[in-house]
Amino acid sequence: MPALCRLAAIACLGFLASQAAGDASPAGVTTLMPLGDSITEGGEGFHVYRYPLMEKLLQAGYRVAYVGSKTTRPVEGSPLGVLSHEGYAGQNAAFIRARFETLYRQNPADIILVHAGHNQFADQLPIPGLIKDTTAIITTARSINPKVIVLLAQVIPSGKLPKYSYIPELNQQLATLAARLTTTASPVVIVDQASGFDWKTDTVADHVHPNQQGADKMAARWFDALTRVLPPPKPPVTGR
Repeated sequence: MPALCRLAAIACLGFLASQAAGDASPAGVTTLMPLGDSITEGGEGFHVYRYPLMEKLLQAGYRVAYVGSKTTRPVEGSPLGVLSHEGYAGQNAAFIRARFETLYRQNPADIILVHAGHNQFADQLPIPGLIKDTTAIITTARSINPKVIVLLAQVIPSGKLPKYSYIPELNQQLATLAARLTTTASPVVIVDQASGFDWKTDTVADHVHPNQQGADKMAARWFDALTRVLPPPKPPVTGR
């Protein structure tokens, strides 16, 4: 499909891309909740995976919509407009866990994309707390939606050291956690966002937040994981 036709198809399906808090999704649409910190929310001067991921999903014919209580300004030039999420800049998994029950009751998404391992300090020995908070988030989601699917990211590495020197060990423990918590009814799928992501080339000057290349890499990893759990796609009709 030519590039212009693909963009036109995305624009026509843009209404599927995001739902406001509490809005009912159209029949047959799978809801996705992006959950995390600034790497999920996006911000001035860096890029976020949510836009390239949604473009990939809609181009492939998946009927999906982001849900969440928050919105951020649309990416300039994107036909998708504003996309909902639960990303909290500067906050960590403990902050998210404390608010998650209320947030998820408002938007009990079919699939949650969790990337929440930053905004801690290595000298605080944060890994046990991060694992505890992540476990609580998943347990809470299941109490509201017993069939929820959780895509749990091994988080992207950072060059901001020694602050984030704990990330490699955290990612190992997140993989163990996913294997322990997954069930047939409510899968927990580990998504490797760490390997192949190079903070030297894939982040902006702060060595933490993704540049466009980094955001595209993250989107590709989420996309690959989602294709294994989403209903089969229905390629969009682009004309006769």
